[in-house]
Amino acid sequence: MSEVKKGRLLIFSAPSGAGKTTLVKFLMDAIPNLEFSISACSRSPRKAETDGIDYHFLSAEEFLARIKNNEFVEWEEVYKDMYYGTLRSEVERIRNKGNHVVFDLDVKGGVNIKEQFGDEALAVFVKPPSIEILKQRLLGRNTETEESIKKRLARAEFELGFESKFDVCIINDDLEKAKMKALETVQNFLKT
Repeated sequence: MSEVKKGRLLIFSAPSGAGKTTLVKFLMDAIPNLEFSISACSRSPRKAETDGIDYHFLSAEEFLARIKNNEFVEWEEVYKDMYYGTLRSEVERIRNKGNHVVFDLDVKGGVNIKEQFGDEALAVFVKPPSIEILKQRLLGRNTETEESIKKRLARAEFELGFESKFDVCIINDDLEKAKMKALETVQNFLKT
C-alpha cells in the first residue's frame, strides 16, 4: 500500500479587513482537498463564533502553557494578553490525510510558517487598495469600536511593510479579479 503524500501549505496573510478571509472561503469552495487550519487564540468568541470551528479558544494561561510545551508552529501576542497561533497538531493532522493546509493568518504568522516550511508552502499577501478603503471596510463590519479600528489601522500600516516576504501579492481592489488571481496562483502551486 502506498503512503499518502503529505499535503502542502497555503498561507494567506493581510492586514485585518483586506479581504483574505473572503478569498480563503472562495478557494475552499473551488478546490478539492483544501482544509482550513483552525487557529488558536486567547480572546473571547465574537457573536456566532464557535470553539473548534472558527478558532480554538484558549485562556491566556492555557495558551502560555502550550507555548512552553512547544505545541505551536507559530504564535504571537498580537495585542497585550491577546495571543494567536497555529497548533502543530492541527497542521500535521491535515497534512497526514494528504489534504492541503489553508492558513488565514496575520502577517508575522504567515512569514514564520513560510520560513519553517519553505517550498512546501505558498505565501500570499492580500493587500487593500489603500488605508482609507481599509478603514471603510472595518467601519462597515460594525463589529469594531472606534479605538479598535485605530489600533487595527496602525497595525495595518506596520503589516504592509512585510509584503516583500511573501511569494505573491494580490491587491484586492476588485473582489472578482482578486478571486481569479488567487485561484490561478494556488492551482499553479499545487501542480508543481
